[in-house]
Amino acid sequence: MVTETSDRRPRIMIVAGEASGDLHGGNLIRAARDRYPELTFFGVGGDKMTAAGCELLFSANELAVMGVWEVVTQLPRILKRFRRLKKILQGDSPPDVLVLIDFPDFNLRLAKVAKAAGIRVLYYITPKVWAWRKKRARVIAENTDKLAVIFPFEPEIFSEYGADVDYVGNPLLDEFARNRPTGTLRSRLGLAESDQVVGIFPGSRHSELKYILDTLVDTATLIYRDKPGIKFLLPVAPSLDEEQLRSRFANSQLPVYILKENIYEVARACDGILCVSGTVTLQITLAGTPMAILYRVSALSYAIGRRLIKIPFVGLTNIVAGKGVVREFIQDDADPQALKDEMIRILDAPDYARSMKQDLDKVARLLGQPGCSEKVARLVHDLATR
Repeated sequence: MVTETSDRRPRIMIVAGEASGDLHGGNLIRAARDRYPELTFFGVGGDKMTAAGCELLFSANELAVMGVWEVVTQLPRILKRFRRLKKILQGDSPPDVLVLIDFPDFNLRLAKVAKAAGIRVLYYITPKVWAWRKKRARVIAENTDKLAVIFPFEPEIFSEYGADVDYVGNPLLDEFARNRPTGTLRSRLGLAESDQVVGIFPGSRHSELKYILDTLVDTATLIYRDKPGIKFLLPVAPSLDEEQLRSRFANSQLPVYILKENIYEVARACDGILCVSGTVTLQITLAGTPMAILYRVSALSYAIGRRLIKIPFVGLTNIVAGKGVVREFIQDDADPQALKDEMIRILDAPDYARSMKQDLDKVARLLGQPGCSEKVARLVHDLATR
């Protein structure tokens, strides 16, 4: 239960709806508490925000759903959680600032509630209006006091609608700086440097597992048939059920190491990676490991998404690059045989892998320099103490 302190330290409600938001929220809270210890945080997130000192109202896992149809099936639970947050924002002891991290369909509605209640709103990692539903840029501008954006092309988009917007750089650079891989994971696992190792990165959402886990297992099985000496590494996001993954791969008889480990360390230990689209593609990019991206949702969600999305890529690495640095296998194209062929090419064609690594290094440099979390912490403090 959230309690109010007698000295009225500024109270910040922060809402992150999935694992990537929890990661960035945790880094933001840590940076804020280091520099502005008078700030207190509560809200919605996960293990990383909790570890940083955020008092959770409920877990972000209860909201993390991908795809239109998937959201519909979980709508009663999501609405119940929304009403709980709305009651706090409209109550007798509201927060001084509401910080929203990505998760647009839920968080934009919260922004409207907070704005109407006179609460200052900071949106950190704004909805990707440049990819789809560009008209939301006006709604975002009208219902926020400050935007902290992470791509250099975003300020111009939001400024057109009168938003107060700061480009703060990409928060993954802060995380990578703190978790730079040592390159020791192979030796700790008893793997030789000459072993070929493929990463299986299934993302952080349960709804993603539903549509891609069988594809990942089938692809790994085909790779193993071609290369019986291959090894697989699978990092488990805190939001996923480790036992579910273990049982699925146990039935496959594949040589899979299922790890709760620094994701950059795991990525660096791999020669190639099969991964879902999203934040994880940029994490792998910073580690410099060649990859193939796959993406599947329900048929209904995909049909709707095809009509709405206005950019040619789904992987953030390719979006930042502005070109197809990494091959994407979307929906029906996410075929195990095609994915296997791409991974074998990465493993056995040195020039191909080397060229991809060079492109990934260019993308990493486009992301800028560390310091994002500290910049956003200052924005939160300024809003809270204005």
